[in-house]
Amino acid sequence: MTMSWMLADALGLQRKPERQVSVYRMFVRDLVVPFRIGIYDYERAAPQRVRVNAELLVESVVAGDNFGRVVNYETLVTGVRELAQGEHINLVETLAERIIDLAMEDRRVLAARVSVEKLDVYPDAESVGVVLKRRRKPSAGG
Repeated sequence: MTMSWMLADALGLQRKPERQVSVYRMFVRDLVVPFRIGIYDYERAAPQRVRVNAELLVESVVAGDNFGRVVNYETLVTGVRELAQGEHINLVETLAERIIDLAMEDRRVLAARVSVEKLDVYPDAESVGVVLKRRRKPSAGG
């Protein structure tokens, strides 16, 4: 009996099919939100337009058209909007760090790239800002 089970197992006849894990990129492009951001007094007086772009590298089982199996971009958009309702932020670097923290909360996110651009700083420049990238450290033994 044991020998036949081992043979069937070796031939893959008794194994349940493994779910396929996919790696995909989820993104939010050109989200423009008013933020209270900047180090100068005039920047503290009123919100200014900030453009956010985020791209997340996700590893997940996506089979079955199941919403629960994917990283939801709505969560990221809502999180950015909530940050905009929060306290004044001095630096675009700080805002980018907070957004990438939001993105990396989901353990399925392997890496993220976030850009934050202030749109109304210089009349002769479309935007100024930063790009921040983060990659999750590999887990022990994996």
